This record gives sequence, C-alpha cells and structure tokens, in this order.
Amino acid sequence: MALKAELYWSFRSPYSYLGTQQYREIAETYDVVIEVKLVYPIAIRNPKFFEKVNPMWIPYVIKDCKRIAEFRRLPFVFPSPDPVVQNIKTREISSDQPYITSITRLGVEAARRGRGIAFLDEVSLMIWGGTKDWHLDEQLAPAAERAGLKLDEMRRSVLGNADSYDSKIAQNQTDLEAAGHWGVPCLVFEGEPFHGQDRIDLAVWRMKQQGLSKR
Repeated sequence: MALKAELYWSFRSPYSYLGTQQYREIAETYDVVIEVKLVYPIAIRNPKFFEKVNPMWIPYVIKDCKRIAEFRRLPFVFPSPDPVVQNIKTREISSDQPYITSITRLGVEAARRGRGIAFLDEVSLMIWGGTKDWHLDEQLAPAAERAGLKLDEMRRSVLGNADSYDSKIAQNQTDLEAAGHWGVPCLVFEGEPFHGQDRIDLAVWRMKQQGLSKR
C-alpha cells in the first residue's frame, strides 16, 4: 500500500519553487501519494510579518535562493508581476490581491484533479524562472496543458465557487499549524513536518524507514 504525505506550498515562496522538482520526482519515482495543500503566503496570512523581520533577512533570502537555483541548475528571477501586491519600499501589503488569490485557487483545483504537483512545477517555473506576465491565460494555459490539465475547465470550476476554494485554503493553513509549523514548503509525513527544500532528503529517509519503495 502506498504511503501518504501532505505538501504545504505557496506560489510566492521561492523555497517552495526551488523544491518542487524534487517533490515531483519523489511522487513519480516512489510509491507515495503526496496530497498538495495550497496555502497563502505569509504576507497574506500575516500582513504585519514583514514589518517585524530583520531588514537583512530579505537580501539574504534573495542571495540564498540564487545560489540554490544555481546549484540545482534552475532559473531564478524575481517575479513579474509579484504574486503578492506589496510596496517593496514600505513592505505594505495591499488589500487587493488578484494574482495570488486566482493562482492559489487554480492550484487547489489542480490538486482536486490529481495533477497538483505537476501544476505547481510548471507554473512556479514560469513565476520564478523569468516569464513576464505569467498570470495571463496565454501563459497559464500552456503550463496547465504541460501538467495534463485544461485551464478553461479549471476556471469554470472555480467560477462562482470561490468560497469553497477559500475555505479549503483556510483549512490547509489550519492543518499546517496543527502539523507543527507555519512555513512553506513543508512536507508532512505521519504527523512529522519537514520544513524547507533542504529537508527533502530527510523526509525521504524517514519514509524509507516506513517502507517507502520505488514504483
């Protein structure tokens, strides 16, 4: 019987992006079902978060992500547009968030259709890989196609049912905290959280202790 794990993930998290190909490889290589559980970025969950962090933190994260991307041979460019509408100078988070709201709901729909990780992989590669105007349907439709999905069908499912998607996202955020963490990416296996793209090998190691085998 396949093992089961939950992946908590956000489209604005560069570390989520940097670990997605590994998560996809695990799901495709090993006999494990990884349930994708989309959450909103910490900037949306806690708009005051960036007001409290050390000002050196953001420059360090950018430097760290660039070298991880270089190491993993992945492109890394700051998104255009940023999935979260934020004044970078003042760190103020806008109350209007069209990009992250739309793409996160689509991520939930992709997960419902059983193509969650593939969709995250294809879309995050656009967001963080230098694709300008990644949010437009002319960009998202081919990405969805590569993930085995139809964007127009996904949008029809979301249309008129926003509350159900938002409820699912809110529940995912509650579940993440219940699992013992608040950040993403976070892979949870049998109640044990493995936070960060640098803990993926540890998660695989733990799952192998419980009988994880290749497909």
